[in-house]
Amino acid sequence: MSSQSSAKALDGGWGWVIVVASFMAQFLAYGSPQSVGVLYPAWLDAFQAGKGMTAWVGSLVSGVGLIASPICSACVLNFGARPVTIFSGVMVAGGLMLSAFAPNVQFLIFSYGIVVGLGLGLVYAATVTITCQYFDKRRGLALGIVTTGTSVGGFLYATAQNELVELFGLDGCLLIIGAISLNVIACAGPMRPLHLPGYYLKQKAAYEKAEEQLFSQPEKLPVTLDSIKTTPGTAEKSAADDPLIAVETKDPLAYEKSFLSSLALVKIIKEKQKAYYSYFHSTAELLHDRVFVSFCITLFLFSLGSFPPVLFMEDVAQSEGLIDGVSLIPLVSIVAITTGVGKLGLGILADFRWINSLYLYAFTVVGTGIALLIIPVTKNYLGLQILSAVVGFFSGNWAITPYMTTKIVGIDGLTQAYGILLFFGGFGIMLGPPVVGWFYDWTQSYDLAFYFSGSCVLAGGIFFFLFALPCWGKKTKENPRPDIEYTSSCDKIASVA
Repeated sequence: MSSQSSAKALDGGWGWVIVVASFMAQFLAYGSPQSVGVLYPAWLDAFQAGKGMTAWVGSLVSGVGLIASPICSACVLNFGARPVTIFSGVMVAGGLMLSAFAPNVQFLIFSYGIVVGLGLGLVYAATVTITCQYFDKRRGLALGIVTTGTSVGGFLYATAQNELVELFGLDGCLLIIGAISLNVIACAGPMRPLHLPGYYLKQKAAYEKAEEQLFSQPEKLPVTLDSIKTTPGTAEKSAADDPLIAVETKDPLAYEKSFLSSLALVKIIKEKQKAYYSYFHSTAELLHDRVFVSFCITLFLFSLGSFPPVLFMEDVAQSEGLIDGVSLIPLVSIVAITTGVGKLGLGILADFRWINSLYLYAFTVVGTGIALLIIPVTKNYLGLQILSAVVGFFSGNWAITPYMTTKIVGIDGLTQAYGILLFFGGFGIMLGPPVVGWFYDWTQSYDLAFYFSGSCVLAGGIFFFLFALPCWGKKTKENPRPDIEYTSSCDKIASVA
């Protein structure tokens, strides 16, 4: 599409159809993984494996997509949002259905943890990228609506999966949820690209350039042949029959083609090496920034300690005898819906100029750590519901991490810096639930496990206060508030996925 048509498509029109389609894609894909805590007790009963081993299922399904986010974003930028969304729908649905036939926890780790996790990373990257392309001035609102689909899906799917397990068993529940997830493919239909993806543009340009180089040289060949005195009608025959002429006319052309192809290959390799060197150099510069490094460590500790409650909260209530079975509104649903509220609320607070977003983030981390430390001493179900709501609301601070990244490294460094942050966050999410499960297997109690989780999160918040904030005044001058700069960097914002 032309630039004029692209400009007309921004901030309205078909863009709102994109928002609805992206919201539904995240709702359908993330519904089951966000409420995996409901399935966790059923898996424990079905496979009789340790809590630490079983916890790998829930940790991988959330962590794999984050760790692979740079690859997922590259797929979207090169192939487009529509084909990636279709492929992600097949992966999510296939992984869920395959999990219904899992004979053991190890198979479930692969089918539900890795396959579904990679599908989630792809669908998230595709929906965020296509939304950024269609919106400019209202991009924050559009992204807020789209990403809320994960929280709404977790809230509704928790109750739905609980009922499906009671009616059709664990296998039937996974088959039905997997079939419903196939509708992600239908959500890809409205994702009409505003311009051709980068892969097709690069291939077209490379093909045209190679064609021009390879086939412009043979034009000199007829001149050489015409200079040879031959009679009409015998030139073609003599050229075909004489082996010397065949060698002289065909081999040079093949040699030229091979030589030009080798030169093009060497040039491409040198350009790739230069790009990789520049990437690693800029990464080293980011890791020398004390504020950014402290942010990475804090995000790792926060992910390590705050994610396990989403997976273990229902089992905690049942193990302590506070409730018999899963309630009508599970604790996982409370965490999911309050996380959505936290995303919107904290995002609005971060827009106020009189609020320092780093202080705000540090406050949410410290608040989450305190809530986790209170969980072991809570002896009633109402207290667990309140603490679940607090943890869920503060976990909405994921919504302001892209904004904070731009404040620390600037809009130009957002693509690379946010990918590094997601790696640390995904690594923490992967390790958190298994560590908590191993604590339970060792002590037969969740008390020490939640003390460990709360201590990690609280230490991360205090670390952020002590080591990052003293340098904040200097960084504010170097990287001013990026309200206007955000509007002209769709490709950079797309890498937030």
